[in-house]
Amino acid sequence: MRRLRFIMLMLLSVLWIGHKSYSQATFTIKGKVTDATTGDPIPFANIAVKATLSGTTTNFDGFYQLTFTPPADSLLITYVGYATKSKAIAPNVAEQTIDIQLSPEALQLKEVKIFAGENPAYAIMRKIIAAKKSNNTEELSALEYQSYNKIQIDIDNLSTKFRNRKSVKKMTHIVDKYDEVRGENGETIIPIFISESVSDVFWRQNPKKKKEVISKTKVSGVGLTDGSFVSQLVGSSFQQYNFYNNWLNILEKDFVSPISDNWKLYYEYYLADSVYNGTGYDYHIEFEPRQKQDLAFNGSFWVDGASFALTQIDVSVGREANLNFIDKIKIQQSYDLSEDEKVWLPLKTRVLIDVDEPTPQTAGMLLKFYSANSGHKLGVPRDPKFYDTAIELKEDYRDHDSTFWIKARPEVLSPTEKLTFQLVDSLKALPVVKTYTEILNILVNGYKKIDKWNIDIGPYLFLYANNAVEGHRFRLGFRTDPGFSRKWIFSGYGAYGTRDHDFKYGAAMDYIVSRKPWTIAGISYSKDLERLGVSAETIGPNTIFGAFSRFGAFRRPYWQEDISAYFKRELVKGLTGSVQVRHRNFEPLFPFSYRTSPAAGIDSPVKSAFEITEINFETRLANKETFLQNDNERISMGNGNSPAFTLRYTLGIKNVFGGDFNYNKLSFNVKQSFRAGVIGRTYYNLTFGYIPSTLPYPLLYTPLGNESLFYVDNAYNLMRYFEFISDRYIALRMEHNFEGLLLNRIPAIKKLKLRMLATGKLFYGSISDANLALTTTTDESGNEIQTFSKLKDKPYIELGYGVDNIFKTGRVDFVHRLSYLDNPNVTPFAVKISFWFKL
Repeated sequence: MRRLRFIMLMLLSVLWIGHKSYSQATFTIKGKVTDATTGDPIPFANIAVKATLSGTTTNFDGFYQLTFTPPADSLLITYVGYATKSKAIAPNVAEQTIDIQLSPEALQLKEVKIFAGENPAYAIMRKIIAAKKSNNTEELSALEYQSYNKIQIDIDNLSTKFRNRKSVKKMTHIVDKYDEVRGENGETIIPIFISESVSDVFWRQNPKKKKEVISKTKVSGVGLTDGSFVSQLVGSSFQQYNFYNNWLNILEKDFVSPISDNWKLYYEYYLADSVYNGTGYDYHIEFEPRQKQDLAFNGSFWVDGASFALTQIDVSVGREANLNFIDKIKIQQSYDLSEDEKVWLPLKTRVLIDVDEPTPQTAGMLLKFYSANSGHKLGVPRDPKFYDTAIELKEDYRDHDSTFWIKARPEVLSPTEKLTFQLVDSLKALPVVKTYTEILNILVNGYKKIDKWNIDIGPYLFLYANNAVEGHRFRLGFRTDPGFSRKWIFSGYGAYGTRDHDFKYGAAMDYIVSRKPWTIAGISYSKDLERLGVSAETIGPNTIFGAFSRFGAFRRPYWQEDISAYFKRELVKGLTGSVQVRHRNFEPLFPFSYRTSPAAGIDSPVKSAFEITEINFETRLANKETFLQNDNERISMGNGNSPAFTLRYTLGIKNVFGGDFNYNKLSFNVKQSFRAGVIGRTYYNLTFGYIPSTLPYPLLYTPLGNESLFYVDNAYNLMRYFEFISDRYIALRMEHNFEGLLLNRIPAIKKLKLRMLATGKLFYGSISDANLALTTTTDESGNEIQTFSKLKDKPYIELGYGVDNIFKTGRVDFVHRLSYLDNPNVTPFAVKISFWFKL
């Protein structure tokens, strides 16, 4: 019996020692946390072993690793904006890999009950705001770094009707063979674009200048090539997200930062966690918009407890925000401390834009952007002239091999990304894809490419018109493309009217002298029918209004033969100068004449036609404007929130090439679009003009009227065509967009995502007695002449208000005319409509 007890005691001792040694052993779990919908990694997610103190968070790329001491049965994974998930741990496995996929869900912050004092997150927020300037990298004297960027675009959420289209079937037949590019639930995803780029970025604070030199690009896209324009777009310049600024411009919309100066007005905050770092605490703050329809973010960020700088941030915008066609926007950013440990620098950024299906019968789109910065160099500014070209593409940007990209990438491409490059190359070779690409190119550019001849035919908007003078007008034009020449650009058109039986035509030749700095020269000739007060010069860049102005009554038409030569050069970044020599004639098809000797009064001889020769000098300053090179043209990407100034002087010369007048004209224009704080965005266009010479009224200034049903932003919408003439004037146009500031707060309306706006337009000027004396009441044949109204001692004013984003595309403006209501055929109030594609 004693012997049995001794054996039992020994056995229990062994079991206890074994159990104790097992329980003290450390086990390791590693893996990756991804979004179940998009497959993208989820950084900063919380991983915890249930019923223990063991836990960790994922890094920026979604990876995690933790150790724990058994017993343990499962992991608990949580993150803001995702459903909590539990995952079983395999027993008795010392090292195991557990990958987790989280499903998105509506963000709901924890309820915060404050029994005394204020929300504890507010005190931290005030310190973050106070330290914004010192933590903002844009306040550094200079900054340089290398940037790697990757972009991928996929078509997803294919509806049954869309998938059954013949053209789509040919694409899905290719991609359905590969499970790697399927969605979480096996749905088809069609990759259509993927790119990589490596560039060097340079910044200086005083004066504020930025430059990007793109070294290498690798682009594969359906309907796109690795051309210079696309290669400039895929660089770092268009993937910058600075949360220290009050507003972030994303997709041409202004989103308020969660650490803006007006943080308390837009957001609710919750102090989710605080972690002791050895000397102080780091803080984790979650936030959500007070109004879900506002252009504001859901999400969370971590801040360093010493400097109160952002160390990581994860934000998203849901479909409830006042946006069109966007299901979700997600931005994740991590920061790293500089070598001198003085400032936290943006290290990696990941952006996801989920485009919703426009209709249930179509498909959606998924855009993914990834940026990784390295090799930061602080405080060594370069000479200001170095920054003159904002985006520069190296000549050998397409010369690279696989070895280069292996070294350049901060992390290896995933198997899906490698396959995407191959699939895109296969898809763009399909004939049906080439056809759809060609149609899209016509819709966007207005021209049909004829590759065999290296020309483009169009623009299609001007192919046909119908008016009282020409009857049916048919027009066909062309221009050469870069395949014809990288220096020379030839263009021309011909038109014919079935009523007047006259041919109209024009031709131009341009020569690109230099691309850096941009320098171009050219000559042109045209003979065509124009319309007084609605000429191409007056209409400006509004091609749609220009095309439709050819329809209808076509009042006050005249023949014009125009020949000109010009030279244009960018002198320094943002400053462009040009000079033009021009000769044109004026042969009216309506009753018109002017006195050639006004001093003789009514006895003066009269003429109806004239010729002018003039030299135009123009200088334009827009120091924040960024241009991209698109083959043989430059495309402006905007001037940010800064104003653009244009000064123009015209010198008319008599008796040179038959010119009938000596004259001077001077005008100065400033225009700007800027964020007006919390109340929205304002745009204004202000012009001062002065003509100190005596000239027939067709050579004076005519503000653009609008007698159509449609609202035209660069016209006076209740002013009749050719209603006023001036030789000295002030013209002001303003528009303020409240976005959803007001309507987002009305319960019954906010779901419609309507947006309010206000407009105001003013024209004030006069005409000299000398110019009035040139005007006659009858022409050379004695026919009565229709003249114009003279502005008196008050300006022409119209004010309007409207609602935008009606059914996502429509806009209705209610416009009131406040002055000169006694003029004939005046409309004091009108409702104008327009249609825009806006997010």
